[in-house]
Order: sequence, then structure tokens, then C-alpha cells
Amino acid sequence: MMGDPHPTSETGPSVGFRRALTEALAQSLSGPLPGGTPRQVRGRKRFPGKATAVIGMRRAGKTTFLHQLRQDAWKAGMPRERLPFINFEDERLVGLQAQDLSLLLEEYHRRHPETRGAAPVLWCFDEIQVVPGWERFVRRILDTEKVEVLLSGSSAALLSREVATSMRGRAWEVVLHPFSLTETLAHAGHPVPRDPGFLSGPERSTLERAFLDYLSVGGFPEAQGLDPGSRFQLLRDYVDVTILRDVMERHGVGNLTALRWLVRHLLSNAAGTFSIQKFYDALRSQGVSASKDTLHQMLSYLEDCFLIRTVQVDSESERRRMVHPRKSYPVDPGLIPLFDRSGRSNLGHALETAVFLELERRRLDIAYVRTQGGFEVDFLTRDATGTQELIQVCADATAAGTGLREVRALQEAGVRYPGATRRLLTLTRDRLPADLPPGVVGQPAYEWMLSEAP
Repeated sequence: MMGDPHPTSETGPSVGFRRALTEALAQSLSGPLPGGTPRQVRGRKRFPGKATAVIGMRRAGKTTFLHQLRQDAWKAGMPRERLPFINFEDERLVGLQAQDLSLLLEEYHRRHPETRGAAPVLWCFDEIQVVPGWERFVRRILDTEKVEVLLSGSSAALLSREVATSMRGRAWEVVLHPFSLTETLAHAGHPVPRDPGFLSGPERSTLERAFLDYLSVGGFPEAQGLDPGSRFQLLRDYVDVTILRDVMERHGVGNLTALRWLVRHLLSNAAGTFSIQKFYDALRSQGVSASKDTLHQMLSYLEDCFLIRTVQVDSESERRRMVHPRKSYPVDPGLIPLFDRSGRSNLGHALETAVFLELERRRLDIAYVRTQGGFEVDFLTRDATGTQELIQVCADATAAGTGLREVRALQEAGVRYPGATRRLLTLTRDRLPADLPPGVVGQPAYEWMLSEAP
């Protein structure tokens, strides 16, 4: 058996780790600050005494966003030499332990002794969860040094949300999704209209084409501009890595067959209701064995690593929320076609998914509504002030009976939530009903998405 390439002695870090950390530190302080398409993320503030933990699904752009936060600090006047960045997935750092991390501070202050205790240093630690015991080190430097700390992490060894929770209240959580519609337009070099409700005919046609592309391609940065075959392979790889590393390796899940069935079902039924009991019965009918408790755990793991998002019915009764089916959404509309064999365009599902993800970006509390008359409203949202909004999503509300049904659902739910704004979102303006009753706001979904961009 080969020995550890970086053995750590009892008296301190190995020479190999010392050299690797020194080189990584020097490179981060002298190299250019990486750029990338600017991310429009709510809650990106930095708080003294707290680490900023950037969480989200892998490949959504967390590392690039860390660099953009460094750029923010640099543009605000922080000198370049006070912006160190360390990526702990550097192969030279394999086997690093928490006690070795102090070397970073020693080496940094050897190079810049004038900063110690006098000037704040913004430390950026990417993929720090691969270092066992990292949270003790970060909490210690927050308490004893004049520092700010930015963290990010994938879930290969530690689920992204746990990067924040491991800090026991000392972390400010920033959720990063794949590109929004606004970010996708900026990435492709398309102009983002200042007033999306006031456009010329050619401008509107161009924007609607870009919106349709967004619903099909999604917002993962690396997927932009790829041909369909390459994009599908890339996104399947994302899903496979999430299944194998973020669920199976992290949690020791051994039932790969049931897990793949679950992922396939959730991604191919975006915006649909999901019941563990019904899925359990479907698995049994196919000869696949998995307990209901195991399926509950698998679903929670898929949520924790951000591949799947779920929404509960709105109710004051905890029991009703627990027993009622949840609605499930992928973290990006581009994932919907991966396992769909029907050949449908899935525009309606993709549209509802895109609206849901925009609501999450706006940091809203989200539920769905079932009325006493049996109608369903896709979303009920509440902001930090308690302001409520009922949102119904329909790709085409001009079809016979469709618009009437969608509006009736909003009106019936409005009786239960009298202070809530009632909103109907469609694919394009010409798919709105000709007449909407007073109190119901109708607009294309892309206008709504672009009008409240941060």
C-alpha cells in the first residue's frame, strides 16, 4: 500500500503541504481576478463576524461567484493583496487536516505583517469541506483575527447546506441557482430591456425567442451555446455525479436502482405532485424493492444537494402539510427533457419550473394552494413583511375553458387570502385571455421575471 504523499508529523504540517499552500497562496495574490457573467444574487451582503457560505447545486457557478465577491471587495477599495483565495480541491492539498490550515495565516502574515490586527483580510475558501474539521478553524479566525470569510462547497464530502449549518449560526447563507433569464440574456450578449412591458415588435419577438430557448436549454453556465446532443450529455453527467457523489458516497445509499428510478420520475414529472406512497407502489409493481423510509431519505438527500426542490400545500395544519402530496421541481428547466420519452415540448412544465426558481431567487416563502372547490393555484408566496401573492402559471390561457379555469382558481383562492395580489403568468402576451376580471393581473412570465431583477 502506498503511503500518504503528504505525511503530517505530530509537530506540524509536512514540508509538502507547506510548499503547496505557499504556492497556492502566492498564486491567488498575484494572478488576475477571474470574471465571468455577473450574477444577480439577492442577499449577497457580507456581515462582520459571519462567514458568507455560498451554497447550491454543483456546476451552478459557485466558484465564479466567489471571485465576483472578491472583485466587489476590490472595487470597494480593498487592496488586491488582502484578497487571498484557496481551492481545497487542488490535488496538492489531498490529505490536508484542520491543524494544517494555520499555516495559511502564518505564511500570509509573513508576507504582509502590516495587516495583522490592523487591516481586514478577505479569505476565500473554495471546497473547504474536503478538509476534516475545517469549521473549527474558520470559527477560530473569525473570533481571533481581523478577517472576513467567504466559503463555498459542493457535496462530494459535505452537502452544500451543511457548509452553512456546520458553522452553528456563524454563517450567512447565499443560495446560488443556475442562470436566471436576466443572467442568461447577459451571458449571451442580448440586451436586457429596461422596461420589458414596453417593446417594439422586433424587440418583443427577439425576447420571446430567447425566452423559449431559456426554457429549453436552462441556465447552467456550461450548457450555454452547446448543441442539443452535447448539452444533454453534459446535463446527464451533472445528474450522474450528483447521484453518485452527493447521495451515494455522502450518505452510503446502496440502492442505486431505486434512487435512479426516483430521479427519473421527479425530473420527467416536473411541476407535478409527488407521493411517496404512490411511488412506493409503482416500484413494487416493477419488482424494485425499497422501503418507504428509504424513499423519504432519498428525497431529502436530493433536496439537500439542490437537484430537486419541493413545495408543500399551504395549511395551518402541520399534519395536512405532511400528508398532502408535495409538488416537485428540478433546479433548472434544462433538466426536464433528460428522462422524458414522450417527445412533448414540456413548455408548460418548464414555464412553471422557471417561475418557481425565480421565486426562490427572490427569497420568498413558497407554497401551493388547494381550494375548497377543488381548484389548485400553483404558488402562494409571502415575503419578509408578510405580503402575499397568488400566482397561476399557464403557457396558453386562450384555449377553450383554460383561461376561465385558471382565473376561477385565482378568484376562489383570493377569498381565502383576501389581501393577496392575484397574478396570471403566460408564455407570451398573445396567450393571455382577452378579458381578465378586476383584481387579476395578467402578463407574460418573461416580463414578470425581468421587471423585478435585483
